[in-house]
Amino acid sequence: MTETKPLSFDSVRSYPLMDRKSKVDIHDFTHAWPAGGTLDTWLKSLPRILAAKDLLMVRDRSVEAFFGKHKIILAMGAHPIKVGLNPVIIDLMEKGVISALAVNGACIIHDAELAMAGKTSEDVAAELNEGNFGMAEETGRFLNQAITEGAEKGFGLGKSVGNMLVKEAFLFNRYSLLARACELDIPVTVHVAIGTDIIHFHPLANGAHVGATSHLDFRIFCRLVSEMDKGVLINLGSAVILPEVFLKALSVVRNLGHRVRDITTVNMDFIRQYRPMTNVVHRPTQDGGKGFSLVGHHEIMFPLLAAALIEGIEEKRKRG
Repeated sequence: MTETKPLSFDSVRSYPLMDRKSKVDIHDFTHAWPAGGTLDTWLKSLPRILAAKDLLMVRDRSVEAFFGKHKIILAMGAHPIKVGLNPVIIDLMEKGVISALAVNGACIIHDAELAMAGKTSEDVAAELNEGNFGMAEETGRFLNQAITEGAEKGFGLGKSVGNMLVKEAFLFNRYSLLARACELDIPVTVHVAIGTDIIHFHPLANGAHVGATSHLDFRIFCRLVSEMDKGVLINLGSAVILPEVFLKALSVVRNLGHRVRDITTVNMDFIRQYRPMTNVVHRPTQDGGKGFSLVGHHEIMFPLLAAALIEGIEEKRKRG
């Protein structure tokens, strides 16, 4: 049996390390934290690598959109509300950073309960066995009445609920996204899947009114998307509904001839999932713009992004 000879490496060609292009450079490294440092110090110390670089790029592109008066739309599921982010989102609305909100059906439930009672999010496991899950009377009655009254006036679902919250002047309205958006004249569109929300089995639920108001909101959302060239879309914690709604809206506005190419899209969630990565980050920006994925807990990542935005806006104002 012939023995296999090992390959000789004597003639391998090499080149100087300093001539090689490298993806990691010490100039991109972070710095040790100084005691008593500020948020601005921390942001400037971040490594310009991977997610830290992406966070800063999202900040910079959003700041440019803000000063260019381009749309910054926050699309979101209900979990950000349940982890206490309403004050941060409201602050961004009041500062004129967020141009519009697009939410799923669960958002109006938790938002309205906060306004009415200062609390939300029941223990589903404890209530389900007895058939009590989702049976809070005030929640179902208020929201279905708001939707019905709004439908009769020709309002979208978001405006219907926002108007009713302001009209009722609940004790905790200051924590409500929809109430404050209504006061600020910021559009809120609500995108509903029938049967996903507890208010759909309340005796006052009217499928025709839910469908009509939510479809009108989809058309309003399409108008917003048609105006977001050079703008930003942030999808915060919606794994299915809002990524699908955004993709369809983008398709129809491009079909109608609106130029929406140079956009920044950001998906923020606990994990990378197929639909948001495909419908928010990749497909919409394949012909222009830039998509980002920032992975982490909402209650940490979104306040961090908001703070970075506020610092970035202030710094640009000072520079003139």
